[in-house]
Amino acid sequence: MKLIQKIASKQTYTVRNAVLRHGKPIESCRFDGDDLETTTHFGLVVAKNIIGIVSIFQHKSDIFVVGNQYQIRGMAVLEDFQQKGFGRELILYCEKYILTKNGNLIWFNARENAVKFYEKLGYTKQGNPFIIDGIGSHYVMYKMLT
Repeated sequence: MKLIQKIASKQTYTVRNAVLRHGKPIESCRFDGDDLETTTHFGLVVAKNIIGIVSIFQHKSDIFVVGNQYQIRGMAVLEDFQQKGFGRELILYCEKYILTKNGNLIWFNARENAVKFYEKLGYTKQGNPFIIDGIGSHYVMYKMLT
């Protein structure tokens, strides 16, 4: 059985560590804003195990002029479950959730190797690539929802 459900920020750490912060201390998996009331975390659960996660922050980027913006952070699926459509399910779930919050725009910093995945879901690159120290090359990507 598979389901997407709200989870606590600390429940994201194991997947964040395995996929996004591999080899780094577990403390590096805590993001600023994780525990704000306006932040929501979702876990994709298969056989009672969290195999994918995504966090949604109500956070405005100065790049965009649209009012009600949400940032996706920490989107990750464990390696054994990648290429099976789970990441797509998580992103589509986020889009529906953000629409219920009257969100106009989703934006995030995408790793360069994930850009094609997001483009297939209708996201667009904004600007030039940039480096996040210790992590690598990223692009800002976005999608208008309304």
